[in-house]
Amino acid sequence: AEAADVAVVFVGIVEGENKDRAMLRLPRPQERLVEEVLKTGTPTVVVLMTGSAVTGDWIEKVPALIQAWYPGQEGGTAIAEVLFGEYNPGGKLPFTWPRDVGQLPLYYNYKPTGRLYDYVDLPATPLFPFGYGLSYTKFEYSSLSIEKTGDRVEVSFTVENVGGREGDEVVQLYVRKPVSRIARPVKELKRFKRVRLKPGEKKRISLTLDLEDLAFLDQELKRVVEPGVYEIYIGASSEDIRLRGSFKVD
Repeated sequence: AEAADVAVVFVGIVEGENKDRAMLRLPRPQERLVEEVLKTGTPTVVVLMTGSAVTGDWIEKVPALIQAWYPGQEGGTAIAEVLFGEYNPGGKLPFTWPRDVGQLPLYYNYKPTGRLYDYVDLPATPLFPFGYGLSYTKFEYSSLSIEKTGDRVEVSFTVENVGGREGDEVVQLYVRKPVSRIARPVKELKRFKRVRLKPGEKKRISLTLDLEDLAFLDQELKRVVEPGVYEIYIGASSEDIRLRGSFKVD
């Protein structure tokens, strides 16, 4: 690794049905491999081939990390195209990635309790939030508009590719009811859309909500839509919120 321009280290775990994991760390020999390669000072890319999150002190020290999942027989081709820049990745995490197993269960749509969430020895924030993912280009969001007509809410905004590569962005719409007679999640994903943009290109994105999207079970286990103010968050992940707005239900 010392003589290489870049080191690419493949690590992973075989897991699945009837092969559940009790721990989130990689097997120790694989962790040592990554740690020893990092000691050489060679720029390192770690490719993870797992079915879910892994933890370890090495993760935050690695310059680049690819979560490849279990990509099948053409996985090598797909990973190589990402590594050499022939394909610009645009995937987003479908779960919240913890820093350590002690944080579990961990999810973005938790309900507020009024207390602090940090641990004595660890931040409460995830390593990677729900909906997180990187690209070889960058996107900017602007011009949020929210229009309520009858039982429908039209949310529109502009996304622009401000980088030098064509790429995909997965825009995400979250909703929150800040005041409710029942504790509600801090945010809930209601819509998302994958958008492909060339360098310098911008598009107007429209996402429609129905009032039924705001319904929840009350104390009598009946689906209800509470009147009041609802907050809209538009983001690149559950934590990377770019635009905010609100609307009112009478």
